[in-house]
Amino acid sequence: MKAREIYNKVELWIMAIIAACFFLSLLIMSKDAELYTDYQFTSNRIPFQFWKHLFIPGLAQIIIYFCGYISITKLVEEKKDAWAKAGAVFGLYLVLATLISVTYTYSHAWKFARYDQQEAYLNMFTDGFTTVAIIFIIYIAYYILKELIFTQVAERKVSPQQRSQMLNIFFGVVGWIALVIVFGANHAPGGAALFGVGIPFTALLVAAHLKYLIPMAGSGAYKSRTYLWRVVPIVFVLSIIAGGICAGILGNDVMGPASMGWMMFAAVIVIPACWYISRNNREKAVLQSALGSSEANLLLLRSQINPHFLFNALNTLYGTALQENAERTGEGIQKLGDMMRFMLHENMQEKISLAREVDYLNNYIDLQKLRTAASPDIIIQTNIEEQLNRLDISPMLLIPFVENAFKHGISLQLPSFINISLHTKERVLFFDVNNSVHAKNEYDPEKMKSGIGLQNVKQRLALLYPGKHELIIRESAKEFFVHLTVNL
Repeated sequence: MKAREIYNKVELWIMAIIAACFFLSLLIMSKDAELYTDYQFTSNRIPFQFWKHLFIPGLAQIIIYFCGYISITKLVEEKKDAWAKAGAVFGLYLVLATLISVTYTYSHAWKFARYDQQEAYLNMFTDGFTTVAIIFIIYIAYYILKELIFTQVAERKVSPQQRSQMLNIFFGVVGWIALVIVFGANHAPGGAALFGVGIPFTALLVAAHLKYLIPMAGSGAYKSRTYLWRVVPIVFVLSIIAGGICAGILGNDVMGPASMGWMMFAAVIVIPACWYISRNNREKAVLQSALGSSEANLLLLRSQINPHFLFNALNTLYGTALQENAERTGEGIQKLGDMMRFMLHENMQEKISLAREVDYLNNYIDLQKLRTAASPDIIIQTNIEEQLNRLDISPMLLIPFVENAFKHGISLQLPSFINISLHTKERVLFFDVNNSVHAKNEYDPEKMKSGIGLQNVKQRLALLYPGKHELIIRESAKEFFVHLTVNL
């Protein structure tokens, strides 16, 4: 059974036990029903009846809240569409708030002596809708936290930074709930309204901006009509809801001023703060991308220009010179010179023509063919399309895959093969490398060295072509396959 299912069952049992405890307390109180009274009923000279004013309304509230918990849990877990889920939750809120308000007409019947009938009903329904709204806000905060934890922890995709963020959110929600409870217990409606309503209001507005409004606005800011058409209705609706809850806590006469206050708070403080945070995050992302790209290029250059590579190349040329006359040796030296010139000069540029990158690949492959020409069991096939277009690419982005193929795919004692294919369609590059795989010799000095080639190229692709590339790597005991697609 999955961890989420176990947690949901435990959660249901806890809620059932809590409901049973409240019901049991009502039963215990009913044994001495004649001894119970209520201060509000007594002070307003309304006869208090235990069964009518306490037991039956209390039992109804227990059933309503428990059924409401089951209903909202099923709604948020079964409905996939966000808007359908929000609409269903709002509809459930209206039903539960109405039912709780009806129970208040019995448990708060003393208000009929303090107010006229219409005002008393308005007061009771305001209390009911406010109470259920606060409970819904707390539940939604709890549900979001639970989903965050299960999405990250249950799927084992949590990093130290994400773990820290989740802990901060958890303690923030717990602290917020504690503040609301403290203010409520100490009969401080102003603090309850400020913290109980203000924190969720701010959190919703910030989340809407950072996740939805600002990304869709692009480079546009406050003066963008598209942005204003989106933000004004959201701020207005959230402010009306926040003002209504404040009115339920502080009194009906504050709804208008409270709503206007939340609108001013959003316009003057929350929205500018969101844009400031978003701009800083974008600047940090640009700097981090530039720094990561520079480090990746430096590591790649160091990995290419190293004694191991140069000695292998020179050994290849030396072996060729012993076998044949100087013509092939001169050809090899020329290709090596072209490669060195490419690495020292063009590799320092941010972008080069795809044709130059292909020339470098061909030089490298031809140089390796010189080394393997005397081995008939080594088959190297290439289908590299000549690039007559004007496409540009980050330098030395493809060579690590070819180097990896020759490093792990060639054996002078066993049959080996390498297949390399490259072509473009419109602005999309398609690159495939398929090679045999051979176990390293026990005394091979490279056996324990994994290198940085593939890791480096993955990092560079993520930094330079985010969302514009697809890299598929498959490996078996005898073959290694790479498929790369890049939108240039």
